[in-house]
Amino acid sequence: MQLYLANHPYRYECENLCRLFFPYSHVQVVDSPLTAPGPWAQAIAQEGPGGFIYTARVSDGQKVAEKSAQQGALEEYAMTNLLYAAFVELTGSQPAWGMLTGIHPVKLLRQYVEEGGEGAGLEKFRTHCHVTAPKAALALQTLRAQAPVTASIGENDWALYISIPFCPTRCAYCSFISQDVKHAQKLMAPYFALLLEELEKTAEVTRALGLRLVSVYIGGGTPTTLSAGQLGQLCESVHRLFDLSGCPEFTVEAGRPDTITREKLAALKAGGVTRISINPQTLSDQVLQNIGRLHTAQDVLDAFALAKEAGFADINCDLIVGLPGDSQPGFEKTLEGVLALGASNVTVHSLALKRGARLEAEGGTTLHRRQQETAAMMDYSIRRLGEEGYVPYYLYRQTRMAGNLENTGWAKPGSLCRYNIYTMDECVSVIACGAGGVTKLKDPYSGRLERIFNFKYPYEYISRHGEILLRKDGVTGLYEQFRKRLH
Repeated sequence: MQLYLANHPYRYECENLCRLFFPYSHVQVVDSPLTAPGPWAQAIAQEGPGGFIYTARVSDGQKVAEKSAQQGALEEYAMTNLLYAAFVELTGSQPAWGMLTGIHPVKLLRQYVEEGGEGAGLEKFRTHCHVTAPKAALALQTLRAQAPVTASIGENDWALYISIPFCPTRCAYCSFISQDVKHAQKLMAPYFALLLEELEKTAEVTRALGLRLVSVYIGGGTPTTLSAGQLGQLCESVHRLFDLSGCPEFTVEAGRPDTITREKLAALKAGGVTRISINPQTLSDQVLQNIGRLHTAQDVLDAFALAKEAGFADINCDLIVGLPGDSQPGFEKTLEGVLALGASNVTVHSLALKRGARLEAEGGTTLHRRQQETAAMMDYSIRRLGEEGYVPYYLYRQTRMAGNLENTGWAKPGSLCRYNIYTMDECVSVIACGAGGVTKLKDPYSGRLERIFNFKYPYEYISRHGEILLRKDGVTGLYEQFRKRLH
């Protein structure tokens, strides 16, 4: 898609709207309003005697839609709202989340509610952003469920994220930095040793700053690609290095059932882990085969039974709507199966095909043409989970999602995962260790957010580990800045 912009600085916002309606068309910003044979868009502001005249023209290569309006001053919303309206007219489609392209819609709703109260904030969220009533209601439910957690946050609270970037195999929809164990086996031991060093450095820094650890989350990848001995050593290190007296949760993504054994679960339980994930994505053997999983639906059931036998009561299951070869009846069967297992948390994701995922390379755009079916799967999950007493407690969105929908975490009362709220709402500092980890430091006095990046790939993490440790000193520097501005 070619995008022509004139007389305004809203390139980023206009590009995102193009991707919202044409997710598989590369957006190229051009210097002249010449139209290509394929899809194109124009967003133009012209200054006149009465202010600015905005014009939005869009085309799919066959039809053209045009909108214009006048505004007294140059304003981002005036331009993007007009471009959104032109796309809606052209495509005949109004996205369920309206013109929102960011990943944190609940965070935006919270801002509106804090400014004007719940009623006025929700109305602004719906009308200003064109969010449909059902999605606005879902966001409000999520906001309310989060309230006790966000209200209890202290200025020195922080969460620890530990990355284990290895998996048994690479799923067909995955674009994460995780590497399959077969090809990365020689990296795992040196990676693990250096990860423990980074944890020691992190403990030193956070202890000196007087920070209070409130959540530990070991994710990936699939952390249970580690051996039982390594898992035990990792948990022991966390307990030895950090004060967990103010930390009510310790989560490990067991994730893939083909990595779960009785010995590993025993090591996690002995290591003080309070919550695990067993993520089937689907309970259809054929769909599992389609996405490159080596396990079966029975393996999921067996892993769940082992986890309960080991004493785990707080277990999350991830599901995905829109997987290749899945159907409405198939997804319903999967969800009912997970409910029968008694999972305390169920996270329902919309398939998001990122560049670099195998399904994308194999022409995965066809999966996104099943928008009505995917939306029906999601609606079914919302209805059934609500009927079973689960509440939505965190929600986020990604680009190029099936049906332009959302990912929602549901929990039985008393079992929600604080870490998921912290990281999605960006309301608490999260300090990350391991390859691909992104530390997000939240200034408790201004709302400012600062990021420190670890190297993405395990081989970089190993070869440049000294730089990783130096970057942890940046945590100290940024917290000193936060506190200096307070005084």
